Order: sequence, then C-alpha cells, then structure tokens
Amino acid sequence: QVQLVESGGGLVQAGGSLRVSCAASGLRLSTYVMGWFRQAPGKEREFVAAISRVGMNIYYADSVKGRFTISRDNSGNTVYLQMNSLKPEDTAVYYCAASRAGWDTNTVKHEYDYWGQGTQVTVSS
Repeated sequence: QVQLVESGGGLVQAGGSLRVSCAASGLRLSTYVMGWFRQAPGKEREFVAAISRVGMNIYYADSVKGRFTISRDNSGNTVYLQMNSLKPEDTAVYYCAASRAGWDTNTVKHEYDYWGQGTQVTVSS
C-alpha cells in the first residue's frame, strides 16, 4: 500500500523559514517524479515545485522561485521542500504527490498517481 506522509508544517512569521518533508512507503521512490502542490482556502490546488526521478531536473512555480527549494533522498524515501522568505500568501495546505508520468507533465495535477494528506503552513504578517 502506497503512503505519502507530509510533516513539518506550522505557524511562522513572514520572512521566516520552514522545511516540510514527505515520507514515502510502499513504492520505489526513484521511479516517480515527485511534486509539491498547495491549496489555500477557497482556491484551487496549485503546483509549487517538482523534481525528476533522480533529481536532475527541477521546476518551480514563478511565485516561489528563488525562495523554495525541492530536494529528494531516494535511499531514504523522502522528499523535502525548504521554504525561505515566507509570505502570508504562502499560507496553504501543502501536499506532496508522486507521478509515474513523464517529466513534461510535472505541473499537471491529474498526472499524479498518489497524494499525501497534506500539512498546514500558516504565515503570519
């Protein structure tokens, strides 16, 4: 049974940092493109960042470029999202997801096969 479990969310002041983690089980992580998405209240779930199977390719949404860093540890079956210079508009539930599809569809929600339950990130002004 595949499970993705996010952790590390919380409350932080604007300008601060958080690192969220995604622990994967029941799958061979190196065979999946991994992505982070987020959903704010009343809004659609949106793409944040993605990393290719062995980490050679990385892609960010414009809104987080230069502030967030995605990384992965395939041997440890974990994916990370380091978030720096956080802004109130980054407040959302953050989800990790795993995709068997090609790299070209890394921003497309429906191309992801497995999702975690999410972790709340709240940035106060």
